[in-house]
Amino acid sequence: MQELVGPQFQALADALAGQPPTAPSLCAGWEVRHVVAHMTMAARYDGPAFMAELAAVGHDFDALSERVARRDGDLPFASLLADLRSDTMARWAPPGGGAAGALSHVVIHGLDITAALGLPRTASDEATRLVLDELADGKHFGVDTGGQRLRATDLDWEYGDGVLVEAPAGDLVLKLSGRR
Repeated sequence: MQELVGPQFQALADALAGQPPTAPSLCAGWEVRHVVAHMTMAARYDGPAFMAELAAVGHDFDALSERVARRDGDLPFASLLADLRSDTMARWAPPGGGAAGALSHVVIHGLDITAALGLPRTASDEATRLVLDELADGKHFGVDTGGQRLRATDLDWEYGDGVLVEAPAGDLVLKLSGRR
């Protein structure tokens, strides 16, 4: 699964070249540049620097995410895109989340950006299918999938029993990750 992470970051960077970094994203209050800054923290902060940043906000990861996204979102967008393409992000896996967490991170946040910009999904079918499998039970974001049969219309994926809900795979990822 880890070998899929780097290509997804690369594809997102390629799609964002020439896009407006100040356009809104699906992440409340964040522009594209903020989401990219959040996604690529590992490219700019090694372990000790990250822990120092976390300690500075009382070990509140949400506060850290907000602080870093706002501050680092002011970096040149070309630099943030280079971070997306970096070897660090290709190898990165969040503590406790492993390769599945890294893949979910890039696929979900990639959709937070591309869907808001009206761009097609950049994640490969294989990566998207794996993330859908990971999210389908609804346990990660508290989304209730009971009584629904989810089916992607643009790739071979289906989950559950009940009322049929059909949508493009990217829309299903967004639904399962609690986005509207």
